[in-house]
Amino acid sequence: MRKSREEAAKTRERIVAAAAAEFRQNGIDATGLIELMKAAGLTHGGFYKHFDSKDQLVAEACRAALTSADNPKWAAALKTGRKGLKAAAAAYLSADHRDNPREGCPFAALGSELARADEATRAAVTEGFLRGIDLYAEYFDTVTADEARKRAIVMAALMVGALTLARVVADPALSDTILRTTERAVVRLHSEE
Repeated sequence: MRKSREEAAKTRERIVAAAAAEFRQNGIDATGLIELMKAAGLTHGGFYKHFDSKDQLVAEACRAALTSADNPKWAAALKTGRKGLKAAAAAYLSADHRDNPREGCPFAALGSELARADEATRAAVTEGFLRGIDLYAEYFDTVTADEARKRAIVMAALMVGALTLARVVADPALSDTILRTTERAVVRLHSEE
């Protein structure tokens, strides 16, 4: 019995969601199609009914992961001004985010792999990055739009870099220091002249 288009679309969404989580947890190269499909609750034989290649899935999974950054978990931090900036920095640079890459930022979890990804994937992550910059720019409500965008880029770079380093270092105290120090630096961006 053939699946309906609606069932096929739901299955595809399930594969994309599983891939987004598995890639962030284990890395793109380290995640094989068999493990990925198993995580989606499916057999690997059905993969090519939904995708032409793993690269196609990577692009879609990255797009989905970056869209999920707008989920309710992060929505509380999306207020304008210094208060919103402080909440966003605290949420992003939290021990919970550091310790759960599966549900977190794909840039911090996959950055070095994404730099070597195909054009479709890099286009998807660039689009997601620019959406994030537009959201972050709203925190800088006391400066021009151009300056707000520049500060938003610095904010993103600081936070992604700090989260990455906090995951890399073996010393838990150093990891926490990286997160807290960067959080304070990000908040100071609001008051810079």
